[in-house]
Amino acid sequence: MRIHSAAIHYFEAVRRAGSIREAARRLNVASSAVNRQILKLEDEVGVPLFERRAHGVTLTAAGELLARHVITVLQDLERARSDILALQGARVGHVEIAAVEGVCAGLLPGALERLRAAAPAITVGVQVMGSAAIPKALAEGTANLGVAFNLVPPPELREVQRVSFKLGAVMRPDHALAAREVVTLAQCAAYPLIFAGEDLSIAGLMRAPLGALGRRLTPAITASSVDLIGRLAMAGLGIGFQTALGLEQAIAEGRAAFRPLDAKGPIWSDLSVTVRAGQAQPAPVELFLRLLAEEMEQRSGAAPGG
Repeated sequence: MRIHSAAIHYFEAVRRAGSIREAARRLNVASSAVNRQILKLEDEVGVPLFERRAHGVTLTAAGELLARHVITVLQDLERARSDILALQGARVGHVEIAAVEGVCAGLLPGALERLRAAAPAITVGVQVMGSAAIPKALAEGTANLGVAFNLVPPPELREVQRVSFKLGAVMRPDHALAAREVVTLAQCAAYPLIFAGEDLSIAGLMRAPLGALGRRLTPAITASSVDLIGRLAMAGLGIGFQTALGLEQAIAEGRAAFRPLDAKGPIWSDLSVTVRAGQAQPAPVELFLRLLAEEMEQRSGAAPGG
């Protein structure tokens, strides 16, 4: 739907691409046509919107202000398009997801299976990124929703779902500690350990329990990938620390053991879903949010130690 002027669409394309030439390539139009629309828009608002540089363009302060308006306008347009199609009985559209790696192995495939069964014509994009990058993706409109662990949403975002999972120790099923129902850090410290890198939310959750231990633990391996931590633990290279989310199949097949950590009680890792605040979501996004919430609740209830 191109209800709004070409200048608005071209402005958004240049903002995303960071280059007039690259925006023109993505739009399949001439660079001169894109530049002409940008100059027209700048003439209308009376100030430059982009700083032209040797290797691209960046938004000026005025451009940043306009960008927030344009993102809202275009997202509202997509919502209107979906709503109009819904009146015709069609379930079509697109959902763009920004998610941390830890939810991509199990949770997202399950939610996407639900979506495909309910509305096979809806297309989906998944961007894998760290929790810290997700608010920016939502604010800039490059994603409709974000899925992250232990995220405190800024004012411009709204949390729509939160489910808690126990943090635990992952190891081989034949490990000596696998016979216990729960384990402590002191017990794990007798074996090689696999720690999460500081860019993972797990590192923050482990900080207080490690401090309370009263001695410094040196990990055998540090990894900035939740999937890799699980694989290393299953290979017998140490005890890893994470939630059971994404490990369900390996646990069921007897390739991994998960034991909740006891640090004077459980350590909880909160998985949340956030969207931009202050605006309604397109029908396909609303549908996926509902199906994702169902998948999260089901997996939380079925999680080992949950």
